[in-house]
Amino acid sequence: MKNAAKIAPKLRFLYGNGDGKVTVRYTPDTEDSAITIAEEDLQTLKGLTFKKVCVKGAGAFVIAPCDGEKPLSGKVAIVTGSAQGFGFGIADYLASKGAYVVVADMNSDGARNAAEAICKKNSVETLAVFCDVTKEESVEGLVETTVLRFGGLDIFVNNAGIVRAGSLDEMTLKAFTLVENVNYNAYFLCAKYASQIMKIQREVNPDIMFDIIEINSKSGLEGSNKNFAYAGSKFGGIGLTQSFALELAPYGIKVNAICPGNFLDGPLWSDPEKGLFVLYLKAGKVPGAKTVDDVRRYYEAKVPLGRGCRTEDVCLAISYIIDQKYETGQAIPVTGGQVMLK
Repeated sequence: MKNAAKIAPKLRFLYGNGDGKVTVRYTPDTEDSAITIAEEDLQTLKGLTFKKVCVKGAGAFVIAPCDGEKPLSGKVAIVTGSAQGFGFGIADYLASKGAYVVVADMNSDGARNAAEAICKKNSVETLAVFCDVTKEESVEGLVETTVLRFGGLDIFVNNAGIVRAGSLDEMTLKAFTLVENVNYNAYFLCAKYASQIMKIQREVNPDIMFDIIEINSKSGLEGSNKNFAYAGSKFGGIGLTQSFALELAPYGIKVNAICPGNFLDGPLWSDPEKGLFVLYLKAGKVPGAKTVDDVRRYYEAKVPLGRGCRTEDVCLAISYIIDQKYETGQAIPVTGGQVMLK
C-alpha cells in the first residue's frame, strides 16, 4: 500500500477536533501547499486547519471540512458487491445517512451507474471502484483508492457473495472452490486491508470506533439441503467474524455479521437463468415443485412473518450495529422468525 494511503488517515483524525469529519484527498501536486512537513512531525498538526499540506516524500493532501448534520456525515464506507441487490440497497442507505460511499463490484458499468444514482438521490459524493474480492491486489487497491479519495475508512460491509447449489453427486470441485473463494477467502482479504486503515486512525484518536460487517445468511446458522457449498462458506464466515472480533477489539474495530433470511425479490433468487428459484427447481430441492412459483411459495411458507427478507430489514440491522458501541462478534438473524437462536 502506498505511503500516501497510510498518511491520509492520520491527517483525517489530526485535523479539527479529531473526529474524522473532514475529507482528505491525495494529490501529487505539491504546489500552493500551506505547509510542508516530514511524516514524523505530523502530530504537530493536531487541531490545526491548513487547507493543503505537503508531506515530504508522499505528496500533498487537500483537507476540507464535512458540514453535514446527518448521523453518518463525514464517515467513509465501502460496500462490496453493491451494483445491485442487497449491496445496492445498503450503499444507498448509508449514503442517505450522510456517509461517503464506495460502490465496489466486478460489474464496472453497474457500479458506475449505481454510484451515480446514489449520488444523485442523496446529494453525497460516491465512488465506483472495480474490485474482484477473490484477488488480494484488487482488494488492497480498493482500500487504497478509497483512502486516497476520502482520507480514511470507517465502515466496511463485506456483502459480495455467490451461490452454487447442488447435491454431493452434482457439485463439482470447481464450483465448490468458487463459492469458498468469494464467500470465505474474500472476507479474510477484506478484513485484512480494511483493518489496517482503521488501526492507523485509532492510533491517532483512541476514542473512535469502526465497523467491519459481514452480510452472512440464515444458511450460516443452520444447514441447507443440497446447498452445502454456500452454507459451509457462511458457517465459516461466522467463525471468521468471531475470531476477527477478538483480534480487533483492542483497536476499537467491531466485527459483526448479519444473517438475512431469503431475499426473494432480489436477483440472487429471481434471476431467470441463475437465480435460486431456478437452481433449486433444477436441483429438486423442493419436493413436488414444478415451477419457480412453487419454489417461491414453499419458501414464503417457511417464514412465520409470511414474507421474504427485504433490504430495509437488513439496513435496520446495520444501523443498530453501527450505532451501538458494546457489541462485537455477533451473528444477528434477520429472518422473520424462520431461524431463531438457541
